[in-house]
Amino acid sequence: QVQLVESGGGSMQAGGSLRLSCAASGRTFSSYVMGWFRQAPGNERELVAAIIWGSGTTRYADSVKGRFTISRDNVKYTVYLQMNSLKPEDTAVYYCAAARIPGDSRLLEVATWYDYWGQGTQVTVSS
Repeated sequence: QVQLVESGGGSMQAGGSLRLSCAASGRTFSSYVMGWFRQAPGNERELVAAIIWGSGTTRYADSVKGRFTISRDNVKYTVYLQMNSLKPEDTAVYYCAAARIPGDSRLLEVATWYDYWGQGTQVTVSS
């Protein structure tokens, strides 16, 4: 049974940093892409960052480039999202997700492409 368990959310003032963790278990993810999505009230779920587990290739939303970093630990089977220079607009529930690597890279940004999801962790950034 696949499980993705997020941790590390919380409240932070603008300009601060948080690191989210996603512990993955239940299958081998070497041929998968891992994504961090976020969803704010009234908004659609959007991709923040993604990493192909095997190659380490990454993709970021324009809104977080230069501030957020996605990485993975092959020993701990954990994916991280380091979030720096946080802004109030980063406030959302953040979800970890896993999917088979798509032939069309545009699918990396499509939430419905992802097969497995964590329960989500709240990030709140105050001004």
